[in-house]
Amino acid sequence: MNTTHEVFNQPPPLVDYNLFVSDRAVVDHLSHYPVGWASDLFTEFGERIGSSEVLAWGFESNRYPPVLQTHDPNGHRIDEVDFHPSYHSLMTLSMQYGLHSLPWENEAGAYVARAALFYLMAQVEAGHGCPISMTTSVVPSLRRQPDLAAIWEARITRNYDPSVRPAEFKAGVTFGMALTEKQGGSDVRSNTSGATEKSDGTYTITGHKWFCSAPMSDAFLVLAQAPGGLTCFLMPRWKPDGRRNEVSIQRLKDKLGNRSNASSEIEFREAFGERVGDEGDGVRVIVEMINHTRLDCVLGSAGLMRQAVVQATHHAAHRTAFGGILVDQPAMQNVLSDLALESEAATAVMLRIAHSFDSKGDAGEELFRRLATPVAKYWVTKRTPGLVYEALECLGGNGYVEESIMPRLFRESPVNAVWEGSGNVIALDVLRALEKSPETAEVFLVEVGRARGADTRLDRALDDLGTALQSAPSESRARYLVESMALALQASLLARHAPNEVADAFIASRLAGGRSGLYGSLPAAVDFRPIIDRARPNV
Repeated sequence: MNTTHEVFNQPPPLVDYNLFVSDRAVVDHLSHYPVGWASDLFTEFGERIGSSEVLAWGFESNRYPPVLQTHDPNGHRIDEVDFHPSYHSLMTLSMQYGLHSLPWENEAGAYVARAALFYLMAQVEAGHGCPISMTTSVVPSLRRQPDLAAIWEARITRNYDPSVRPAEFKAGVTFGMALTEKQGGSDVRSNTSGATEKSDGTYTITGHKWFCSAPMSDAFLVLAQAPGGLTCFLMPRWKPDGRRNEVSIQRLKDKLGNRSNASSEIEFREAFGERVGDEGDGVRVIVEMINHTRLDCVLGSAGLMRQAVVQATHHAAHRTAFGGILVDQPAMQNVLSDLALESEAATAVMLRIAHSFDSKGDAGEELFRRLATPVAKYWVTKRTPGLVYEALECLGGNGYVEESIMPRLFRESPVNAVWEGSGNVIALDVLRALEKSPETAEVFLVEVGRARGADTRLDRALDDLGTALQSAPSESRARYLVESMALALQASLLARHAPNEVADAFIASRLAGGRSGLYGSLPAAVDFRPIIDRARPNV
């Protein structure tokens, strides 16, 4: 009998493996931070999310996106969103491991530990990370109003409770954020939603929001114009008297990616809200939350990069073409090595910035965080789509079909560059920080300068960066400056904490000139094999 459907020369399924243990880069870079207490947690979580069951949750929650139910069968307005059970399973798992709460549980190095866990989970399913991120990030802003913080922080537990009822009756809550409006986007000062104070000190808010991610959250931070100016408010889904708040979900966004997450447009009709901070202080209050969500943009993008590299290296290690295994062929080795360098650099910088969030009360670390967070947010998120695309191409046609994870990674890859400020907004924020607090430049240069003497090419790049930061950068060159800062920081971290072959190849290709705009253009002298072996999941 002639067999026409024998399957051969295909890589084995990449399932039931430990995402943490198989990631040498994150294991090594974590060793430089005080997170020894979380070692077993990382290993346990990495094993769990690499299981066939959890990986399937990621596919299912995107294959069956959320559905808006505006009314019940009797015509009453309910404004509820139905999710696939796999989405709820992912939320339950992430909250059990404290991805939404670890920084506020008073463990040393908790930001770094949580960063590693968030990065791992982003490799499996990124959409549900939105409410996880906002629940983590709301706390610093909420603490601007201690009476509200005392009530709501206690409700942030490790229990996921998707039931639709007032927060005081739930086992745990999640938070959302609604800032942008259709006429303004990132320009929140142009918001038109209005707030009127009542005699009891609460407010009624009327207006709309063009983007409200996670509309099933139990409470939201929103911006609205009060008599004293743009102000931040806490808006719960239920009012104190037990009635639903006047928050109407108009529609869910039909998005490129992030499809498991129910981003929406909402309207308020004299909705109940409580002020967070002073009237007119809304931007300063909400910036506390945004700085934390920008960190999560870096974490999420680094996770997408890592999963793309895992898929590409795994495929190449098991696929034969043109008489040999792909991973042994020089052209493919150059591409895979280049992708691996980009991924490890993103991993290193995300952990370093997370460490600066852990260093509460350290003035130098606070200045570093103010500058490094937008620098990394700009660069890492922008590098992600190109990396994911190139990794997808390594799989050929197999990477273009939905049975692989690559199309989902590719659709997901632009979102973090858009969310919480697109490229120009972020680059200009860096200039604003340099102008407002010139000492941030000095602190940044001290940090990158910790690698001085390790490589003369890096030393020259640091000299050039120092000169650039001493001048008055123009807005038209803001992107170039931020790119230079990001590469210097990544190169410095790799020179200090990564194997010599990784640091050398990164510096040679990113700082020493001759860089192509595409991956796979590393100098011929680079030793590809150890870089690839370090990045492969070895399963």
